[in-house]
Amino acid sequence: MSATESRTPSWARPVVAPGAGPAARLLLGAFAAATALDLGSLLAGWHPGHLVAKPLLMPLLVAYVALAARDTGRPAPRLLIAALLFGWGGDLALLFDADPAFLIGMGSFAAGHVCYLLLFGRRRSRPALGAAYAAALLSTVTLLWSDLPADLRIPVAGYSLLLTAMALRSSALGWRAGLGGALFLLSDTLIATGVADWPQAPRADFWIMATYTAAQYLLATGAIAPERAYGREVLQD
Repeated sequence: MSATESRTPSWARPVVAPGAGPAARLLLGAFAAATALDLGSLLAGWHPGHLVAKPLLMPLLVAYVALAARDTGRPAPRLLIAALLFGWGGDLALLFDADPAFLIGMGSFAAGHVCYLLLFGRRRSRPALGAAYAAALLSTVTLLWSDLPADLRIPVAGYSLLLTAMALRSSALGWRAGLGGALFLLSDTLIATGVADWPQAPRADFWIMATYTAAQYLLATGAIAPERAYGREVLQD
């Protein structure tokens, strides 16, 4: 391990599945390039670039996961593929600025979270982390409730519960997947504050996509790579 790698947190290092061939590595590079194009377009206010790049993100990540798994002689986890594809459906829906599209997108992401929860199984998470996520859920829903449109309050609250459960359960796969779950929660919370018409940080759309893309990448690579979770070896089949 080089000195630079030793100073880099393990969750921040790019993960290529052991045995992944050149084609899989090329797909991972294409995903990184599409991510850079999308985030750069958002920073520059160039909407056509976002329209082109955003629909490419999840298909490229799915292709990488499938090909990397094939190269290592293991089938790609079907629930992971399904979760990423439901995320792609949500991405496409949220390209349209309309209430029905928002609900469709939220429903697609919710289906993805169900897939993630099934993928994570019944592995245990730390009780203290569960308490922290429960407190975050309760405080967020309480603060947002009165500012949300009346017809979105129940759907947003239900979705928030499912999302928080996914974020908590992801931690059982190790710190990489756990960070991915936390970033997914952060990204969707930023969206919810926009729906509630709260004041937004400059380039809020950039931060939403940056945290979301990182979340999906960390969840995907955390699910296909063996990791140690709280002292136990975790293998995904």
